[in-house]
Amino acid sequence: MKDNKIRLQKHLAECGIASRRKAEELIEQGKVKVNGHPAILGQKVDPKRDKITVRGKTVVAGKTEKVYIMLHKPRGFVTTTSDEKGRKCVTDLVKDAGNRLFPVGRLDLNSEGLLFMTNDGEFANKLTHPSSHVNKTYRVTVAGEVEEEKLITLREGIMLDGKKTLPCDCFVAERKPDRTVLIFIISEGRNRQIRRMCEAVNLEVLRLKRTEIAGVKLGMLPRGSWRPLNEREMRRLTSITQMKESD
Repeated sequence: MKDNKIRLQKHLAECGIASRRKAEELIEQGKVKVNGHPAILGQKVDPKRDKITVRGKTVVAGKTEKVYIMLHKPRGFVTTTSDEKGRKCVTDLVKDAGNRLFPVGRLDLNSEGLLFMTNDGEFANKLTHPSSHVNKTYRVTVAGEVEEEKLITLREGIMLDGKKTLPCDCFVAERKPDRTVLIFIISEGRNRQIRRMCEAVNLEVLRLKRTEIAGVKLGMLPRGSWRPLNEREMRRLTSITQMKESD
């Protein structure tokens, strides 16, 4: 008899609930149940037989049209699908997209700029996996002057949580009397990475905006607006995700 069971987190990703890593977090937080019982990380399910719920809502198995968009995230929004503190979520900005979408990666509350959103969990997982080393470009405004020594330190890597950040590009785009605009190009995505790197060399971040991911640019998309990714952009991103094998 054929075994139709698959890992729960993979099933949730395929159903467009969340990326695989986010699905694992939901399971660990006790927000997922299988046949009325709290799910266990790594548990296998039969989508045709098992009743699966997330936050009390039943997950409906079946093929869903995949949607891929870019959003110009404003400051003041959290990069989650819901927030226990009642803060505004990026999903509030894409309700008219016609599908339940979730963010690919993150931008913190006070950061802005390019954010992909989708209902394709495997796509999101491969694009954000630490081994993918996808280049991301940020325009970062800091207070005051920035000495060359600090730029060199940032480029070579900063110790965060006992591990050094990967070498990155960091250069001055604009100098003003009271502030400096830096361009960062990094290939990893640790939590609040650029802000923490700047803090480590005593630079105060005034504004942080992501402008590009894997060669896909935010362009002139207005703040708070979204649009579908075009064919060229999808080809570029798909070529990256196809190089990553699923777990």
